[in-house]
Amino acid sequence: MRIQNMIAGALVGGAVALGAAQATAEIQKYNFEVVGTWGFLENWKEFEKKFWTEMLPKASGGKLTANAKPYTELGLKGYEVMSGLKKGAYDGVHALTSYSAKASPALEGIDLAGVIQDFGTYRKAVNAYRSVLEREVAEKYNAKIINIYTFPSQQLWCNMKDKSVKKIPLQSLAGKKIRTYSRTLGDFIEGLDASAVTIAFAEVVPALQKGVADCGITGTMPAYNAKWWQVVTHNIRVRVGYAATFTAINLDTWKSLNADTQKLIMEQAKILEDEIWAFTTTLDQKGMDCNAQGPCDKGKPGGMVPIEPSAEDQKMLEDIAQKVVLKRWAKRCGKKCADEWNATIGKIVGMTATE
Repeated sequence: MRIQNMIAGALVGGAVALGAAQATAEIQKYNFEVVGTWGFLENWKEFEKKFWTEMLPKASGGKLTANAKPYTELGLKGYEVMSGLKKGAYDGVHALTSYSAKASPALEGIDLAGVIQDFGTYRKAVNAYRSVLEREVAEKYNAKIINIYTFPSQQLWCNMKDKSVKKIPLQSLAGKKIRTYSRTLGDFIEGLDASAVTIAFAEVVPALQKGVADCGITGTMPAYNAKWWQVVTHNIRVRVGYAATFTAINLDTWKSLNADTQKLIMEQAKILEDEIWAFTTTLDQKGMDCNAQGPCDKGKPGGMVPIEPSAEDQKMLEDIAQKVVLKRWAKRCGKKCADEWNATIGKIVGMTATE
């Protein structure tokens, strides 16, 4: 009986201690001003919006709320949001590393064109390189990264005069005008002996329609959602990137929050990160299916002709990644930067960045 009483007492004491710990957890009241990515894409619709309007309010008992709107609703371009965050125009943003790399070439290191060909390897690379991204965003943009995730794989989408074409070797893209959105993708395109054309995502469809560009690079499902299938005939399925994205909070805002509030935000951000990675891995194939002949649960299949890369294409991709993309990036980023990459991502992919 005495032992039973001791156990019961210990359980009661533990419950009281836990309740006391929860009672002392002090979540601050704060309404965040937030900018998300494109409003018509899944990352915003399924995850980014939910984080600020559902997850944080619920986890904080209604103390953490947000006025969160996507780039498209605010009329902003992806290139603009980090400078706004640095200036304190917003408390939080969802931003692409490639769009933020002007102030820090090291940010490009996580999404160098053609280097990684599968999601499993890519997530390992993100985790290995995370501390570099966190440091660069803090130093260059006065912001705290709270999670890092991805869009579906970035592939080539080309408008060919003859839709019956079933083979498009990468070397045949020489001389084509190809839409890009980052410097590293531009390096890749020039490695193909093609011309890189920088065009904002919202302007790509008319550019392809008018012949301003012959091909474009974007993610598999974003291509479908933005209706590229209306103006593009072929999908060349080489993975040239993943559009690494992060959620960042202005450091002044972050430092104004107490430790309990910061802890809760980081816990919820990790949950969101894991959800997006799991979702995007399956969305990648769905995007390819929807742009081709289906099946497609998003709507009518786009009818594009899928082009699977040959062994020669994969070899060419690897050569361009090593001899052009990595070489040029190492030159503009510097030796210290390249050494960090080689010690992290380089080890995972078996490549070396040198000038």
